[in-house]
Amino acid sequence: MSLPAQFAGVTVHTKANVYFDGRVVSHTVLMPDGAKKTLGLIYPGNYHFGTGAPERMEIVAGACRVTLDGSTAAKDYPTGTFFDVPGKSGFTIEVKSGLCEYICSFL
Repeated sequence: MSLPAQFAGVTVHTKANVYFDGRVVSHTVLMPDGAKKTLGLIYPGNYHFGTGAPERMEIVAGACRVTLDGSTAAKDYPTGTFFDVPGKSGFTIEVKSGLCEYICSFL
């Protein structure tokens, strides 16, 4: 899978989405077709997120370990991979070291 290096013709919200005392930070990007994405980074730690709509998390740099709600199995996601999360669900994401950079697409 090839991840985009940039997005053209988008609107970016300058106010950051800040979670877990600044350990997870993202910015909202509105695509020309109206689709919404967030671009962000996650510092080392273990975090749980709930979802309203289904999401796809693409790992741009770094790595993480993810456990989807309702599952006990954790799976590793290195740079260049993605995972999907159902709507009205959630996931726990762990970053062991460095930064994990991601693109979250709301499906």
